[in-house]
Amino acid sequence: MADTSFDLIVIGSGPGGYVAAIRAAQLGMNVACVEDTDLGGVCLNIGCIPTKAMLTSALLANEMRAGEQHGILAKDVTFDLGPAQERSRRVVKQMTDGIGFLFKKNKVTHVQGFGRLAGAGKVEVEKDGARTTYEAPHVILATGSRPRDLPVLKIDEERIWSSTGALMQKEAPGSLFIVGAGAIGMEFADVYASFGTKVTIVEALDRILPLEDAEVSKFMERTYKKRGMDIHTGARFERCEVKGDGVSVTFTDRKGEEHTVDVDYVLSAVGRVPNSEKLGLESVGVEVDERGFITVDEHLRTNVTGVYAIGDVAGRQLLAHKASHEGIVCVEHIAGQGHHTVDYGNVPNCTYCHPEVASVGLTEEQAKEAGHDIEVGKFPWVGIGRAVAAGHADGFIKVIRDTKYSEILGAHIVGPHATELIAEFVVGRHLESTVEEMEKAMHPHPTLSEGVAEGALAALGRQIHA
Repeated sequence: MADTSFDLIVIGSGPGGYVAAIRAAQLGMNVACVEDTDLGGVCLNIGCIPTKAMLTSALLANEMRAGEQHGILAKDVTFDLGPAQERSRRVVKQMTDGIGFLFKKNKVTHVQGFGRLAGAGKVEVEKDGARTTYEAPHVILATGSRPRDLPVLKIDEERIWSSTGALMQKEAPGSLFIVGAGAIGMEFADVYASFGTKVTIVEALDRILPLEDAEVSKFMERTYKKRGMDIHTGARFERCEVKGDGVSVTFTDRKGEEHTVDVDYVLSAVGRVPNSEKLGLESVGVEVDERGFITVDEHLRTNVTGVYAIGDVAGRQLLAHKASHEGIVCVEHIAGQGHHTVDYGNVPNCTYCHPEVASVGLTEEQAKEAGHDIEVGKFPWVGIGRAVAAGHADGFIKVIRDTKYSEILGAHIVGPHATELIAEFVVGRHLESTVEEMEKAMHPHPTLSEGVAEGALAALGRQIHA
């Protein structure tokens, strides 16, 4: 008979859950990870990884359109979403198989089924109608989130897609209407526009990528419009009617004028809600906030002894890397091996569209509102030789520093490989580096990383190449 008693049970195997399980096993715990679908959760299966695979294909499609300047003379080139979508699924399988290998390597028990709390120190797992109870003094809830379903925009994955439906298409439609211009909406706009779809985006707030610095949002809106996308900010989605061969969508623009457009499909990208229902929280009295997110303290403890929550279901930034860090902090606290916490002020934001967008820390507006005396530097990619040589010199690096201590209050990058380069600012802020120290660290030439040094210099008013 299989063992039903463990030191720790993790419910959910996404970037928070599987990382927590592996780290706990490294610390000597006997760990079980409960998962009712595929290992890797949303991120690996229907989120981060397949989306980035398709965005890579989209970038190549765009590069081919300018191939002649590189000496690539190809006639009658066509673009087909199908192979790109199929490749994304192969990438997913490779990554999820990798988690299974890591579980075996670290002796983590994978329990298949739907897990829920069933009283103090107990987890009930249901599979194929059968129920088995497991016991552990510590239980981590890592059940993630799912796309928000609006009353006026019901997702059916046929004509009205969530991000999941958008990932599974093998043909690029003639037209796509996207509701929401956050990271998910902007990434899929990039993918589908690259494969020939006419894209329309509606965002209720006054700018696209509303969590980013206003200058970044403005730049990205101009860039997307140049690519032929229609963007309406400060606009309100009103209703839609599914017809046999498409969808009739009605929205109100920022002037209050109503518009109706006929499109092939609609993508709902209006945020996510936590998977906190059906977890048996009431059986032990775990508290949730008004939006359904589980309430936790700085060590990811709920109000109930022995029950913890990490990742999307615990709120704050709904990001995979945040979930992984929470998982490590949580299990190290359980094991008495660490007393650090997650620095929620230093969590990087990344949008993998083209050009890429990444940021960490405060926007210029937030820095001013917080009362900082600031100096802002902005350095264009056209001043970096490697960016020009690569043909990707659009965008800029923006650095916001506090003039009193020269602290890096915020960094914002729009341009080539922004999501990789932002890590340098994350490390700099983690080590409490000054802007001067970021520049004095020698950056190799010619590389994109030189932009980090030049951005730091720009915040001091003395950039070299611009």
